[in-house]
Amino acid sequence: MAMEARLSLRQSQRVVMTPLLQQAIQLLQLSTLELQEVVQKELLENPLLEEMPVDGAETPEAGETPQSAEATPAPTVEPITVDPPPTAERQTDDLPFDPISVMFDEPEERSLVAQEEREDLPFENMVRSVSSLADHLEEQLRFVTEDPAARRIGAEIIGNLDEDGYLRAELEEIAQRCAATPEEVERVLTEMIQKFDPIGVGARTISECLLLQLRSNPPVDPVSVEIVERHFEDLSRRRYADIARALKLSADRIMESVEEIMALEPKPGRRFGGNDSRYIVPDVFVYKLGSDYTVVLNEEGIPRLRVNSLYRSLLRSSGDEARQYVEQKLRSALWLIKSVDQRQRTLRKVTQSIVKFQREFLDKGLPYLRPLSLRDVGEDISMHESTISRVTTNKYVETPQGLFELKFFFHSGIASGDGEMVSSVSVKKMIQDLLGNEDATKPLSDQEVAGILKGRGLTIARRTVAKYREELGILPSHQRRLQPRKR
Repeated sequence: MAMEARLSLRQSQRVVMTPLLQQAIQLLQLSTLELQEVVQKELLENPLLEEMPVDGAETPEAGETPQSAEATPAPTVEPITVDPPPTAERQTDDLPFDPISVMFDEPEERSLVAQEEREDLPFENMVRSVSSLADHLEEQLRFVTEDPAARRIGAEIIGNLDEDGYLRAELEEIAQRCAATPEEVERVLTEMIQKFDPIGVGARTISECLLLQLRSNPPVDPVSVEIVERHFEDLSRRRYADIARALKLSADRIMESVEEIMALEPKPGRRFGGNDSRYIVPDVFVYKLGSDYTVVLNEEGIPRLRVNSLYRSLLRSSGDEARQYVEQKLRSALWLIKSVDQRQRTLRKVTQSIVKFQREFLDKGLPYLRPLSLRDVGEDISMHESTISRVTTNKYVETPQGLFELKFFFHSGIASGDGEMVSSVSVKKMIQDLLGNEDATKPLSDQEVAGILKGRGLTIARRTVAKYREELGILPSHQRRLQPRKR
């Protein structure tokens, strides 16, 4: 069969994700704080962009027609003309800086916030940094050995500990990374890491963690060690009578060891975690005014942008190279302004739709939260589900019922006896309330919870109750019984 080259024409359609379109999609997913950073960065990099003065933002100058957000032109593939349309600017008569220095000089490193005059930070406002579990262990490793190979293996082990202090990697894997043998890794683990503070760190199972703690404080109780080593399953299920029969000891003697084991720390790395405070800034506020709800976007810190007219005037007198540069920056500036405005309007529409669907929740609280899907909101405001998903990512809303992530309002439902759909979040709240008020000596089983909910008109399977209970972080009934009291 002969090989030959041919030329052929083929017509096809495809979606091309241009850089500008990708930027618009990314802006939808940004939180308010992230959007502030992007806008401030663009203000520094694009000389055609400037921040609109607050005092003059609402009063256009004489002869200038105020432009709505809808009239902001989007960039096209056609070259920008010498005289761009007046819709590309809002107020561009006064120039508060030198155009040559802004275009060709290096941007200042100091941010707008840093340029403000501020008093020195008082010493009492300074917070010391809290060391992490890894930092705490690495510091001990530096003191315990000077052997480079042992330090390398120890650092690799520490790097594979989770936040609770458990080793989550195989010894063979660590040995391969450190060019060592599994025996050498085992020796560093048992003779160094597992003897560090906090005791129990570096364990691979909870039983090993408890054994490390039991053996660290002499005299060691042999009964406690044997319970953890050989009867841990019975211990976790509180089968104390079975343990007493297996060890041929009295129930009182077994309970003494059980009390000692229960006083141990199953998560030795716990005290090093959860120290970082996370502050959430709402992206949207929902206020109740009379009988209606009003949606207000949080635009604090987001500058109002406009295109500077003096830079656009350079298009008339610049050479080809400078003209191409200004056209590129102008197109980028116009697209950013339109993308930010589109993001804000989309966020407002989505929040207003959520408020409409979740009106009962806003009025009465969590039990009245109704099931809602992305498709419901998309059909309500004529937008695609993917757009709804993007605009609700990492966004928080402050409501009269509290602060919630926007995605909190989207979840499935369970049919009730009267045909109405009940939110899965409301069902979880019912389960949490039932288990929170149960008799601690006779905790409710999943089947009993399902029966109680059925009596309230909710038909729910036992496995669904177990799933919701696990998502709430509640233990099974056999583990929720009262712990033995110390005598």
